[in-house]
Amino acid sequence: MKMTLVTAVLAATAVMALAAPKVKAQSRPYMGYVYPAGGQQGATFAVKIGGQSLDNVTGVIVTGGGVSAKVDRCFSRIGPQEITLLRDQLRELKAAQKAAKAPDPATDDLIARIEKRIGEYCQRPASAALSGLVFLDFTIAKDATPGKRELRLVTHQGVSNPLAFHVGQLPEMTRKPMLTAEFQVLGKEQLALRKRPIEEELVNVTPPCTLNGQIASGEVNRYRFTARKGQRLVISALARQLIPFIADAVPGWFQPVLALYDSKGKEVAYQDDFRFKPDPVVLFEVPQDGEYTAALSDAIHRGREDFVYRITIGEQPYLTSVFPLGGHVGETHQLKMQGWNLEGAALKQPAKDAGAGVQSVAAIVTGVVSNAVPFALDSLPETFDKEPNDSSSAAQKVTLPVIVNGRIDKKGDWDVFEFQGKAGQDLVTEVQARRLESPMDPVLKITGPDGKMLAFNDDYEDAGNGVNTHHADSYATLKLPTDGAYRVHISDTVRGGGEEYGYRLRISAARPDFALRTVPSSITLRAKSGGGSISVYVQRKDGCTAPITITLKNPPAGVSCKPVTLTGTQSVARLAIKCDLPSSTPAFDLIVTGSTTQAANQAALQHDAVPCEDRMQAFLWRHLVPAPDLKAVVFDPDNRPAPKRVMPPATPADIEEAKKKLVGTTAKFTKSQVTGRLRQIEGLYLEGLLTDAFTSKRVAECAAHEEPTQSP
Repeated sequence: MKMTLVTAVLAATAVMALAAPKVKAQSRPYMGYVYPAGGQQGATFAVKIGGQSLDNVTGVIVTGGGVSAKVDRCFSRIGPQEITLLRDQLRELKAAQKAAKAPDPATDDLIARIEKRIGEYCQRPASAALSGLVFLDFTIAKDATPGKRELRLVTHQGVSNPLAFHVGQLPEMTRKPMLTAEFQVLGKEQLALRKRPIEEELVNVTPPCTLNGQIASGEVNRYRFTARKGQRLVISALARQLIPFIADAVPGWFQPVLALYDSKGKEVAYQDDFRFKPDPVVLFEVPQDGEYTAALSDAIHRGREDFVYRITIGEQPYLTSVFPLGGHVGETHQLKMQGWNLEGAALKQPAKDAGAGVQSVAAIVTGVVSNAVPFALDSLPETFDKEPNDSSSAAQKVTLPVIVNGRIDKKGDWDVFEFQGKAGQDLVTEVQARRLESPMDPVLKITGPDGKMLAFNDDYEDAGNGVNTHHADSYATLKLPTDGAYRVHISDTVRGGGEEYGYRLRISAARPDFALRTVPSSITLRAKSGGGSISVYVQRKDGCTAPITITLKNPPAGVSCKPVTLTGTQSVARLAIKCDLPSSTPAFDLIVTGSTTQAANQAALQHDAVPCEDRMQAFLWRHLVPAPDLKAVVFDPDNRPAPKRVMPPATPADIEEAKKKLVGTTAKFTKSQVTGRLRQIEGLYLEGLLTDAFTSKRVAECAAHEEPTQSP
């Protein structure tokens, strides 16, 4: 039986298409940016997302309630040959449209969609990891809780990494989304620069408002507004807090710079960060009525479509710090707030049932919620530092175990605490300051009864704090050599000080403990008695060496795993998960938990793992960035969704016409070229960008290039 080449190629294409999910299942969906990265309560707006393996998005997950999203379209990365096909189709449609006696809405819509697809094309993107595009229609309810959420995309192959998405309370303005940035050739960088219309360079806005934008290479975004004398304006930027790490950029994130100019063009304020945080905040009391211009750019003039920002301008409440930085679990806390526009503010505290760990607090003024700041909860007894306690002779006496809530009140200040110790006693001293957003960079030392220094620490790495790149907090352990009075000394490394230089100092016996991290923060489980696996990392604390058994906590029916036990010297395990669920199961949450057994001198411990994303910073360093939940999706490689369209075959008439055009030419396609061409045609057809008639003719062109086949 004879089989023409085009028939064979079409058959081969079909086989490869059916097999495709088995390959794609290995490619987890990845989001590089979300733009805009938020919206106002009660608003409906469009969102553009760039990433990889996003060509078949089936759903959107946003943490919290009151936010819904619908997928509009997905653009996989295409090449010059696909663009040529689209342009040919576009010419045919426009010619038919011109010849038609009456307008055809369907043709007009197809023309618009093709022009959109061509307009988004970039032959050589600056980052191939951002070249896949997804367009969403977002709706935020009027009563949606304001603040940070996490957004993920769901495909048939898995759940993407999460990215920040904010629900705002103020009116918002969003600049037009950037097209995919072009790769910059050394010496010809100007050819890849963004060609922004002049009218978009400076935008007039009315505070209070939130402004969404993207910074292109070498670009400055400017916003002009009117302000009155005496207004206490807060101009805050979110950028690094939206996308913590960018793998192929130095220093590893978008480093925004904010500058403020008066009506004469004089710079009246400037910030390139807020304390140790890369996102700048300008706190500005307006000196006189007039027009002012806020300008934002990158510190070293980089830019790309994932350099996304949100700027808020207005007299909104803003917390710069609270004191104390933490408190005892289960209690209501009396806090002193520092910041701007806090008159009449109420404090939004952690829930009464919040457990030990880092929670958050925020200020609320006339219904407007401020930025959130971290607040630590613990079960140990607590006290406050009492001045004067800046020398050994004036040391403040404390009883162990204790957490001291203190401040380095002035530059060069030391706080000293004295306790009675016993020979052989294991002692742990730990400072939480930088992890709680204090500007303090603590230094810690312990002296013995004779006054000699026994331990010293400046910086101690906390592997569980995956967003910090400078682990400034201090930690020291010591076995006390003799009975007597010991002193713990704490100060700021660079001798800074002030009312906001708060800290929490723990002085206690060792409390062996652990924390777990799972990587990545989503997992794809194969259906039909299949499953998947996930990495679990353990961070041991205060000398914990107990074996830790890891398993799933209350998994749904049809999902199970065999527990894995880590010995005291092991730090990572692979947890295999079995799945008997069908692929139609919606995405769901899993909880990985770890526990130790009861020991002679220690109670059993149990902790749930924190899902994380393994992120690279600046080509080299890696960080485990926390995510809100561990999402799972069930995938069946044998259950491919039916295509929305079935590509039409070439008609005999179209094949004959195509062969006539080849008469007298030497052009010939190889079998692999024909296969690739058919795949390109099929991809665009399934996107709904090619008509049946146009597709039939292009398939016929492939058939016309086939070599004659001989009967056996």
